Amino acid sequence: MTGLRSLRQMTRHLGNARSAASSRPLPTAAAAIDSSSSSASSSSSQIRTHRGTTTANASGTTGLGSSTTATTEAPAMQHPVIVVGAGLAGLTASFSALRAGSPVILLERAAAAGGNSIKASSGINGAPTVYQSGPVPDTFFYDDTIRSAGSRMYSAERSQRETLIAQLTNRSAAAIDFLVDDIGVDLSVVSLMGGHSVARTHRGGGGSPPGWSIVKAMLDSLKRDVRFQLRTEHEVTQLLTSPLSGDDDDGPATVTGVEVAHQGETTRLDGPVVFTTGGFAGDADGLLARYRPDLAGCPTTNSPRPGMHGLLTAVGAELVDMESVQIHPTGFVDPANPNKPGKILAAEMLRGEGGILLHKGRRFVNEMGTRENVSDTIMKLPLDRAPLKTGGSATPRQWDVQLLLDPGAFVRTKPNVNFYLSKGLMAKHKVKDLDEVTRETLREYAGVVAGQRQDSLGRKAFGHWTLKWEDGVGDEAEVYVGRVTPVVHFTMGGAVIDERSRVLASTLSAPVPRPVKGLWAAGEITGGIHGDNRLGGSSLLECVVYGLVAGEEASKHAKTLDVAERVASSSSSSSSQSKEPSGVDWTDL
Repeated sequence: MTGLRSLRQMTRHLGNARSAASSRPLPTAAAAIDSSSSSASSSSSQIRTHRGTTTANASGTTGLGSSTTATTEAPAMQHPVIVVGAGLAGLTASFSALRAGSPVILLERAAAAGGNSIKASSGINGAPTVYQSGPVPDTFFYDDTIRSAGSRMYSAERSQRETLIAQLTNRSAAAIDFLVDDIGVDLSVVSLMGGHSVARTHRGGGGSPPGWSIVKAMLDSLKRDVRFQLRTEHEVTQLLTSPLSGDDDDGPATVTGVEVAHQGETTRLDGPVVFTTGGFAGDADGLLARYRPDLAGCPTTNSPRPGMHGLLTAVGAELVDMESVQIHPTGFVDPANPNKPGKILAAEMLRGEGGILLHKGRRFVNEMGTRENVSDTIMKLPLDRAPLKTGGSATPRQWDVQLLLDPGAFVRTKPNVNFYLSKGLMAKHKVKDLDEVTRETLREYAGVVAGQRQDSLGRKAFGHWTLKWEDGVGDEAEVYVGRVTPVVHFTMGGAVIDERSRVLASTLSAPVPRPVKGLWAAGEITGGIHGDNRLGGSSLLECVVYGLVAGEEASKHAKTLDVAERVASSSSSSSSQSKEPSGVDWTDL
């Protein structure tokens, strides 16, 4: 692998770009965490392609939940990079392609940009960074990620997995620099998350969740470039390919563009494609049922939507790790609607900053274990036997576990907790009003944190827990409690890629995977990076690291198409001029 350069040097200045449209108010941070579905209509638009030149005509507004359209036509004979999916991976790929000199068309099937990225509430990993404390630089990120990937690291693809993980972790500090220096995001607060040996998960110090802050800042930056076009409510229905010929007879087809459906009409766009459509954790009746039928009935943090992996396999793309589905241990059970299958995530940093988990008033797990370990332990507990919902349908599979934060943990997570309180997902209690079993647990745990004894469950990092029990002080303290249950959260499986984010495919005549020309992928749509279990904070990181790679690589390909087309056009023009009209005596000129 070649040496890595700092993104501080690689990601400077998109130029003096001007905003091509006005902005409408952004959704609040609370609405972003809530992830409630809302409808939005996009402007009537037509996208036409001719010899790689894209013309877009529309009137509309720009913003996190709407389409944007540059009012100028892309330069003649300049192929756009087509990005499919407007989560963080798609936004980052768009930024990277623009920076490399290509116009970008970003297609999003939903009514708003952001995807699941906008709901990310714990942060983004990076190491070593200037925000991390400690006398020794953090050099353990790669090892922690390998360990978390588990048994998948012993598969036949071990070497390629190691390459992808090395690139992810080695470029993580540069990714933080990129977001801070070039995009303008505050990532100065660092927390320890489950499965990490040191604190390396970055978020801002304000009231907005990190996913929302990053997506908003990224989209604001993109809107300032007239070469950028966002099309919401545009669903890609097919990847277009060219016939195999010559040296490519035994390889995968070349992707030349996409077919797009919008408001009942189908159009096509020509250009290199970056696929960033996310995973399939919300595809309960489709891919999730196919690969993990044992998870039927489990609630999820994802919005209902089908996975788009079939579009990739239709052009020969290989899939890997599709059975690896992450169950996050803590999704809030809403007391007002406990049987609702869609849950709001109880961010992992709530435990990282000091929160504990209780079952019938007692701790039962090391809250700082990996998501896989904590979820497995919870799911060994008896299922909650809630009554059937009105209408007779069965309740979702969920467990009765309490998440409790003391005053110290609350201070560090105040914006999140205040949102949860406003939604009725958590409640504030005085310790003296809790049941006796819970009070005894808090008394014992306060002693563990104070160093009076070791934790029998193996927890060694206690975040910012401050509750003490001397002279009855603990009785008057206020704690924050909410009911949580394991939820389907993330899918580690997806399209096989290489370190250049190229989608790999194999054929009967060429069983060794080879890149699909004209096609790249980044984010949760890909597989092979996280293995059995993803570390908290590495989802946003994956989007940034591989989004930057994919956008730049796609732009390079677009430029080769531009050159080839100019050469072909020049040759055609020269050939036409060389044909002498009949009846002309050129010696007289």
